[in-house]
This record gives sequence, structure tokens and C-alpha cells, in this order.
Amino acid sequence: MIGAPLARVDGRAKVTGAARYSYEEQPAHVAYAVIVTSTIAVGRIASIDGTEALSRRGVLAVLTHDNAPRVRQDAASPGDRKLRLLQDDRVLYDRQPVALVVAESFEVATEAAARVRVTYAAETPATTMNAPGAVTYEPPEANQNPADSARGSFDSAFAAAPVRIDQTYVTPTEFHNPMEPHATTAAWDGNRLTLYDASQGVFDRRKSIAAIFGLPESGVRVVTKFVGGGFGSKGGTNAHTALAAMAARLVGRPVKIVLTRPDMFGGHGYRPRTEQHLRIGADTSGRLLALAHDVRSQASRFENFIENSAVISRMLYAVPNQVTTHRGVRYDVATPTFMRAPGESSGSFALESAMDELAYATGVDPLALRLLNYTETDPDQHGKPFSSKSLRRCYAEGAARFGWSQRPPQVRATRTADGLLVGYGMASSTYPANRSSSAAMATVHSDGSAYVTSGACDIGTGAYTAFTQIAAEALGIDVAHVRFDLGDTLMPEAARAGGSQQTASVANAVHLAGIAVRDKLAAAAVADAASPLHGRRLDDMTFARGRIALRERPELGETYVAILQRAGVSSMSAFAEAKHDRRVKGPYSTHAFGAHFAEVHVDPDFGTVRLARMVSAFAAGRIVNSRMARSQYMGGVVWGVSMALHEEGRIDERSGRYMNANLENYLVPVNADIPEIDIVLVDEEDPHVNPLGIKGIGEIGIVGMNAAVANAVFHATEKRVRDLPIRPEKLL
Repeated sequence: MIGAPLARVDGRAKVTGAARYSYEEQPAHVAYAVIVTSTIAVGRIASIDGTEALSRRGVLAVLTHDNAPRVRQDAASPGDRKLRLLQDDRVLYDRQPVALVVAESFEVATEAAARVRVTYAAETPATTMNAPGAVTYEPPEANQNPADSARGSFDSAFAAAPVRIDQTYVTPTEFHNPMEPHATTAAWDGNRLTLYDASQGVFDRRKSIAAIFGLPESGVRVVTKFVGGGFGSKGGTNAHTALAAMAARLVGRPVKIVLTRPDMFGGHGYRPRTEQHLRIGADTSGRLLALAHDVRSQASRFENFIENSAVISRMLYAVPNQVTTHRGVRYDVATPTFMRAPGESSGSFALESAMDELAYATGVDPLALRLLNYTETDPDQHGKPFSSKSLRRCYAEGAARFGWSQRPPQVRATRTADGLLVGYGMASSTYPANRSSSAAMATVHSDGSAYVTSGACDIGTGAYTAFTQIAAEALGIDVAHVRFDLGDTLMPEAARAGGSQQTASVANAVHLAGIAVRDKLAAAAVADAASPLHGRRLDDMTFARGRIALRERPELGETYVAILQRAGVSSMSAFAEAKHDRRVKGPYSTHAFGAHFAEVHVDPDFGTVRLARMVSAFAAGRIVNSRMARSQYMGGVVWGVSMALHEEGRIDERSGRYMNANLENYLVPVNADIPEIDIVLVDEEDPHVNPLGIKGIGEIGIVGMNAAVANAVFHATEKRVRDLPIRPEKLL
């Protein structure tokens, strides 16, 4: 079953409304909470008055820093931020929670929240990276990577290089906008807390909330059955989740919180603005001699999250002399967080744009330049071999499908019949093949069905379906008779859905659990004198369609149902854990790779850019479900186009408020912006990355696509845009 384009097993539930998201859980006597957020970026609360709000019929409580329960504000899981939970009068960023209104209905809570009167002792905020008061600092790390790296002697090699590129590339602040906004339903039963939370990792959330409230982890249950998109924003614990639990404890009833779309532009993380200085030295043939990638990344005053944009430059090409640095710039904003392909997505724009500039400077075809500097080993890991690398095939198959060989080398060389400038661009793509420890439980019932569980999360990527397929293959049971369940801390612990790691992590645990219960069934048959398999060797058996048979004599065997019935048991179960310590570096460097090709049409009079064609080829180990893989890749490619042409958080430099905090003015692509996307799945076997040879695919689709579009725009117009997004005024 692994690899088959199985339709989503949860598809019917989603289109009929049977799939229940976190906010749709409806415990008895539930109340509703609405957050009041600050209207200043930095300062103190001078006074706060909830009297008028409390006078409204149906209002149960108004929480402020004066009366809120005392809790810890520093959560405990990877990606968590220092939360603002109504513990003091300090305001550190715009739209910070300053009060919480709890009422009988969402409408009453919303109306009452507007009547909470807050006055501030405001301070003058620093609202840009170069504003007075912004502070540059050297971070301890860059998103769990070393902040700096060096090899060889960059300065002397760059100075001696006959061809040099020295440019700065800028990516703007970008905000997550999943279809499902952040939402939590919280309910207490004595000192035990249950959270229905829009989360990318129920176990991380349990750990954090337990730390915030001083509870044992066993006292917190987190349930996440469906997530309407996360993209990193639902990875770490956010303030609203803890506030829902605080409110529920205070009023003695379950409480729901759902954020509005403008709330999503508050303290819930975002992709930070980066300013990336690229210096490349090469010989006249285009061979890299030296490369420096220096990153300045937007950061908050009170935390250290830094976008690791330079990590892609450390490993993608063969370059003997290299230096990379990451520096944070503190100013009065909320803390950034993970956003789809954090680091690589922004860093690839700078690196792949600079490589394109080098191609024009040396007169070498952009694809040929990348092949010239191809590396078979990871230069950032002292020449460690890749567990597998099929990037050459991605280049070849993508270029052939796109027709790259027909691309004219000259800029502004081609127009459409109606006078639009035509441009062709390409870029490389890569993302680490991450993995974490995970566990699963598999049970075979006496009716021939199977039930498999693991506490993973399905954030819309198809985890229910992928793990059903893997379980069916391991168990040797038709997929129609297998049910996979997830998203509950009562289940075996699993990796969170983030960092392109969940499938590669949980799949191996599901596979091991399936094999273990299958082997228990076989052992029962071998030990049973009434079985036709009595006394046989396990190695001589095959497992398919809920039946065990001898490999050499397939007619000799019996069903799982028969084995269980004779044993007098209703089921057999097995638990398995696939352990992986990410701190221990193995003998191989593990990455997925890909290549993007884009054709754009640019209006020479108005500067408008339209995508005409996109071809993207990817090699990511063993593909679990080809239909869902194409969907994942397409989503990433569309987001790369969005980074190139649309997305930008626009801040009011006087107040520190993002002005386009809605989907009318925060631009993302619509159907009319996206032509047909041609996804090429390059077959790849990787015996080293993990037992099933699976690499993550959720992030890689976005990496490099922004550069491919920008490079195509240059080919069409001869205008190099180095600060995203590419808006018409930048081309006129």
C-alpha cells in the first residue's frame, strides 16, 4: 500500500462536516472568552476598568493583570515563547493580551470586550530594524543551528576572485494565515485539565501547559483531531491556550477562545524580516571560490528566535572558503516563530538570486552553473556523504519537462503575441530530512479489523491516510479494514507535525507496531497444534489480506480471525517505539532536494507579473502517497509564489501596528494568480535515512520558488528586484 495514491480516508468527514475541529467541541455549559489586546507597542497599563463590561447581561468575568490567576509565563517545549498572560502591567508589543472577557456567548463576550477601558503610559517604539533604539545582537543560536560558521579563508579568496557578487537581499515580515484561526476549548475536572486545541503537537502542548499551571503532565490531556492548517504557527504554545484554561478555572466552566483574523497578526509568531548580505567570489567559468552569507533578522526585545537563513548556503554547493553569520535586531515587536521552511525559504531567495546574478556575470547558463558547483557530499558536515541525493535527476527531469534548453540566454528577448515580456527562471531546493522518536500501538480484532494509534497530529497534510496505508502494509490487512487514530495525549507519544519530520518519525513506529502484532499472531499459530502453521518458521511465512501463509505453499495457511478465535481472545495488541536522538549525528547527512522552473509574463507598461508555467521536481526518498505528495508540493510552490509576489506585513512606523491585518490587504494568491503546476516526483531509494526510507516533504516545496520567480522576472525585464515582494512599482 505504501506509495499508492489512496484517497484521503478522512475526506468524507471533512466535506460533510463530520470532522470536528477544536473550537467545535461542545462540552456542557461552555462559556466563551474574547481577548482584549493592547493598542500600543510598548509601555505600561496606567489603568484598566472592566466595570462597564461586567455590567452587561451574560458576562461572567473580566480578567486583567490585577485579578488573573498567577501562573508561569515561560512554557517548556521547543518553539514556545515567553507568553504574556495578564501577569503584570507591562506591554511589549502591539496586540498583546491585556484583558479577557468571559461570557455566556461569543457575541456577548465580543460586545463586552469593546467596553473594557484601558489607558496606557505609552513609550516611543522602535518599529523597524534601522530605527533609533533597535539593537543588533549576537544570538546564542539560529533556530537550533549554530549562529555562525566558517571554513577555509573567505577574505583572501574573495579578494582574489576574478568575478565577485556583493548584494543585499531583503525578505519582509510575513504572517501565517491558516484557514482555521487559533482556537482552544478548555475544561477542568478538579485538578485535571482537558484541552481541545488547534495544535501541531499534543505532547509538546501538554508539557508546556503543565509547566505554566504547575501541574504534572499526567494532569493535562490535549486532544487535536483535525487542524485547518498550521504552517508553524500552531507548533509552539500561544497565549490564548493558557488564557482559555485560566478562564475555565476561574468561572468553573469549560471555556472557548477563537482568534479573529486581525488577532492572527498579534503575538502568535510570524516569519521575521531578514536583510541578507551575500558575497560570492568565482572564477571566470563560474566555479565558486568563496561565499559569505550574513543575516540580520527581526527579533523581539525579550526573546532570541532568529531565522536561520544562512544554513542553506552552508551545504548546497561546493565552495571551499565560506563564512556565514546570523545577527538579531531587537525592536518593539512580538517574537517571530517557525513558518513553513523557516530559514531555508528566506535564505534560498538570497542564495539562489545571487547564484543567478553570478550566472549572468560569467555568461554561464543558470542550470549549468549549479551543475558546475554540484557537491556529492555535505561541505557543512566536513564532507559527510548524503544518505541519498538525486538533485541531478531533479534538474534533468524538471528541465526536460519545462523545456529549459529552449530558453534564450539574453534578457528581454521574448514577448508574447500581445506584447508581454517573457522570462524564464530556475532555482534549487533543499530541506533537512528530520526525524524524532515516536511510538504507536496496533491491535488486530477477531473480526479481522485493525485499530492503530499514535499521538501525532494531522494538520491537513493527510496523516490519517498515510499512517493507515503504512499500518495496512505492515499488518498485511486490506486498507479498508484498518482504522488509524491520532491527536490525543492518551495515545503513544509521537513527534509533532513540524520540521518535515512527522511522517518520517511516526511511520517507522506504526510499521514496527504492525510487524510486532503480526508476529504475535504468527507465534500463536506456530504454537497451536490445531493450526496448519504449527511448528513452522516465521521466516517462511507471508502476511497478506489478513492471512498468514507459507511462502513456498501459499495454500497452506489461515486467517488472523481463525487464529484469534481458536486462541479464545478478542484481539491482540503490540506497542512499538522508533527511537531517534536528534542530538546524535550519524554517518550521513540527510536532506531532500528539488528544482523549480518558472515562466513569467510581465506587462512592460504596468509592471504586473503573471505566472504562466511552473515545473517543480523533487526527490524525497520513499513516497507514502503520491496523490497527497503532489498536493503538499503544490501547496509549497504556491506559497513560494506568494512570497515572491504578494506577502508583506506593512507596519505603521509610528505605532508599531501592522496595518494590513486582514485578508483584504494582506495579499496572498488566489486561483487566478496560479496556473497549472507540474509536479515531477523523482524516484529515490534511501536505505540510510530511516528504516522505511521516508523523507519529509511538507517544507521543501516552498524553498527556492521565490527565487525562481524573481530570476524569471529579471530574465523578462532586466530589472533585478532584491527586496520581496516584487510589486509593479519596483519594475517601472
